[in-house]
Amino acid sequence: MSEMQVKDAVRAVAGDRATVRIEGQRIGVVVDATGLDATARDALEASVRMAASLPGHEVRVVVTAERVARRIVAVASGKGGVGKSTLSANLAIALARAGRRTGLVDADIYGPSQPRLMAVEGTRPQARDKVLLPVATPYGVPLLSMGQLVEPGRAIAWRGPMTAGALGQLVDADWGATDTLVVDLPPGTGDVQLTMVQKHRPAGAVIVSTPQDLALIDARRAIDLFQKAGVPIIGLVENMAGYACPHCGEVSDPFGRGGAEAAAAEAGIAFLGRVPLDIAIRTASDAGQPPAATDDDRVFAPIAAQVAAWLAAH
Repeated sequence: MSEMQVKDAVRAVAGDRATVRIEGQRIGVVVDATGLDATARDALEASVRMAASLPGHEVRVVVTAERVARRIVAVASGKGGVGKSTLSANLAIALARAGRRTGLVDADIYGPSQPRLMAVEGTRPQARDKVLLPVATPYGVPLLSMGQLVEPGRAIAWRGPMTAGALGQLVDADWGATDTLVVDLPPGTGDVQLTMVQKHRPAGAVIVSTPQDLALIDARRAIDLFQKAGVPIIGLVENMAGYACPHCGEVSDPFGRGGAEAAAAEAGIAFLGRVPLDIAIRTASDAGQPPAATDDDRVFAPIAAQVAAWLAAH
């Protein structure tokens, strides 16, 4: 094979991504892997190395990539039990279905539930050069969660600095071409939240609350934390808003109605919508089948559309 044939062979597998230089018995190839995930990068490097092989020559392949401008959407609540993780999973899927290259970080260190919600329980992420590689999910949204790194059912008894370090490993992983990271934060306003706003700087935050007064009190604390840190609030979502009886169809409001919308108006932030108290959402989520992954989703897609519009405008 001639030197020209080597260059043609590399071009055939890498196109304009590869530049070939041949000096004596050395063949050097620089490959631009911008926008590719770890699997695609490895496959491209292997293909280029094989294509560039020439008897009696040493082949060196250098893979480079430009840093992807990645934006973080923090999903937070002032208290637990308001459905924040379910909203995070469905928001990430709905954003991905709308065309954004979306990843999901389960930063709820003490109660990671995303592996079940995203149907990847039992999987463990690999690492390259001590950098974690997100786990692929059936819904086109790569995931990293503490639930993938510890034994099932094992308590995570960590102090603040350890949780902050764990969050850094998840957020600073090899997210490849991902341009949007949805981060499911633990409830409250503690170390993990402070680390997120100070070190990783979210583009904006989505606050989740149920309609009752107690949840709204805590939601206002979460809003205050982000506002004091200079992180914009994208909007507020009211979860568990209205229950339709599966037998008679009558709608009742066991947790009240409209409280989150009123709280959003009072705080001067956008109200993104309501998620009903629907057993179908609960059973589908427990089964690792998020409703946002279906074509007939009418709940999460409109919320994701508003988040996407906000990101485009800011």
